[in-house]
Amino acid sequence: MTKDGIQKIDHIGIAVSSIKEALPFYVDHLHLPFLGEEEILSQGVKVAFLQIGQSKIELLEPLSESSPIATFLQKRGEGIHHIALGVIDIQKRIEDIKKNGIAMIHDEPVDGAGGAKVAFLHPKSAKGVLYEFCEKV
Repeated sequence: MTKDGIQKIDHIGIAVSSIKEALPFYVDHLHLPFLGEEEILSQGVKVAFLQIGQSKIELLEPLSESSPIATFLQKRGEGIHHIALGVIDIQKRIEDIKKNGIAMIHDEPVDGAGGAKVAFLHPKSAKGVLYEFCEKV
């Protein structure tokens, strides 16, 4: 764990057009255990989880054309969407990082997959990488 409470890479989010079409690659060829899927209506996304060591891969499928994932797919195509950092006390991490001039997409944690609280850092503040703070509650 870092001095700032970052525990690990919790998961890597990968945008896909169809979980049903993408899943066989991860299960049949990479032999990653499938942990399940869920819909996060507030984020407009369907999520499938695969275990890889102590981290996960999170496949992200848009639920509608207005979903942020749909926009991402239109602009960039399928691929890595974000890196989620597992943190302790997400609200403190948000406050600390903002004090250092880092822009956030979410100033307050929002509900994420698996019952987690999440907040995204703005990629313009992270050299083009979309990072997510993720606190398991």
